[in-house]
Amino acid sequence: MKAFDFTVRTKQDLIEAVQTFGFVPLFAGSVPGFSVEEHAAPEVWYSKDSDDWKVWEWKGPVIRECGCAYGKFFEKKAVFISREWFQDFANYRRDGYDFDARWDDGLAYRGDKILYELLDAHAPVLSKSLKTIGNYRKGGNTGFDTVITRLQAQGYVLISDFVYERDRKGNAYGWGIAEYSTPEKLFGPSFRETLYTRTPQESYGRMLRHLKEMLPQAGEEAIRKILK
Repeated sequence: MKAFDFTVRTKQDLIEAVQTFGFVPLFAGSVPGFSVEEHAAPEVWYSKDSDDWKVWEWKGPVIRECGCAYGKFFEKKAVFISREWFQDFANYRRDGYDFDARWDDGLAYRGDKILYELLDAHAPVLSKSLKTIGNYRKGGNTGFDTVITRLQAQGYVLISDFVYERDRKGNAYGWGIAEYSTPEKLFGPSFRETLYTRTPQESYGRMLRHLKEMLPQAGEEAIRKILK
């Protein structure tokens, strides 16, 4: 496994990074050098001196074209995870539980159950539609951002695409709206059938070894911190 070193100048560069490394955080985090932000060419990463948002525009196409998972998986920050490695990630973070079993064992909050079941029933579903369906608004239900972030961190929910509003001429504008789904809906029956073939600790060990090889500059404790 080669060290985490690449430069993103094109969408294809980003796709190849996800396919090569398996775990590619979008934003800089606690492990130096472990993000697209730190490896993107200036002309494709937004700055105060540029209006280019190319990396942001590529997120949806990268998810679709390389079949990866995307969501707030490390330190509440967005990460691309390849389909292969997401299997281990979800197995470990779920601790071997599907969501119903987690609820039955008293390991999930009621608010998490409500939002998860709404999302699962309507997936794939845009964030604004999900908020409307669940009455997450002023005077209604609260905690949407907290719960959706926790469900992503636990491996039950991911972002399956970004959809843009369009003007009367059909031109896209504004920020892409996150479309949420479950791994089971996005990846199909094979995901559920093979997800729990390893123990959670076996999956953890595989990810730890992989990231240690990929990030030789990072100490083991730093890697354990982002995986927990």
